[in-house]
Amino acid sequence: MSDKNIKVGVIGCGYWGPKLARNIHQMPDAKLAIVCDLREDRLAEMKNSFPDVSATKNYRDLLNGDLEAVIIATQVNTHYPLAKEALLAGKHVLVEKPITSDTAQAKELVAIATERGLTLMVGHTFEYNPAVETVRRVIQSGELGKIFYLNSTRVNLGLLQPDINVMWDLAPHDLSILRFILDRDPVTVSAHGGVYVNTYRNLHEVVYMTVTFEDGALANLRLSWLDPVKLRRLTVVGSKKMLVYDDIAEDKVVVFDKGVEVPPYSVTEDEFRASYRHGEETKVAIEWVEPLRAECQHFVDCIRTGATPRSSGEVGLKILKVLETAQHSLLNDGAELKIDY
Repeated sequence: MSDKNIKVGVIGCGYWGPKLARNIHQMPDAKLAIVCDLREDRLAEMKNSFPDVSATKNYRDLLNGDLEAVIIATQVNTHYPLAKEALLAGKHVLVEKPITSDTAQAKELVAIATERGLTLMVGHTFEYNPAVETVRRVIQSGELGKIFYLNSTRVNLGLLQPDINVMWDLAPHDLSILRFILDRDPVTVSAHGGVYVNTYRNLHEVVYMTVTFEDGALANLRLSWLDPVKLRRLTVVGSKKMLVYDDIAEDKVVVFDKGVEVPPYSVTEDEFRASYRHGEETKVAIEWVEPLRAECQHFVDCIRTGATPRSSGEVGLKILKVLETAQHSLLNDGAELKIDY
């Protein structure tokens, strides 16, 4: 790949598309060449924001031109056909999460990209969040000790989606965070949830997920579109210390020197005494970079160098497999199911 700017087009100008377009447009080594959406009003807004960028209602205009890369930020059920056409047209692809709604489709996309030597990347944005990268470094350093359990909360009032439930909308964030910071894949999953307002489409607005890992670590995910307060919070409890990552707080990562110790030997019930450690709280300094900017830069860098993306198609496929298995659990009274990768 030469040193010239990578020409990129964006399909989908709803919520994420304009944000992705803005970052590409601001990057010195990339060029936002064209945007696509079916809605005239959205295209008009994009033209107002980016006067030098072409706009079209026909996504094939992006595939037939001289673009090197396409970013797909559309509804989930369109990810597969759009990404497949783009790859077959020789374009590198960044597709929003989840990669597709079906693992067979995701496998096909991965195979096409591999066969043709193209970059296929999934928009698991939190893997490029400096705070999440900091959490990973703390865990991997061993400062927290053996990880006992993790508790993740991602709730807000909305935004309800027309084609997927809250788990498919929000859980990809948390699952990708867990996989990234622990550097391993969950082995089982269970899910319970409820449909309260979107009964016509029967799409769950509230879901509680539990995933387990081979080393005994346990993670609970609380996901909701029906909550009065927006929360984005992860607690990690280890044998030595504990950590809280709050994406909304000013101090996003705090390490707590707290824990519980019990006698390492057999004692009677009357002799049993647990001790509780209440040490210092350390606010971890973070050098902030907009996660979407880091994600877009990583995409362009991978195109240029041929490196495998951090959130590759293969990673997206694994996240999708967890989601599919969790969906089976959700529809089967929350049964704990093994994840077959």
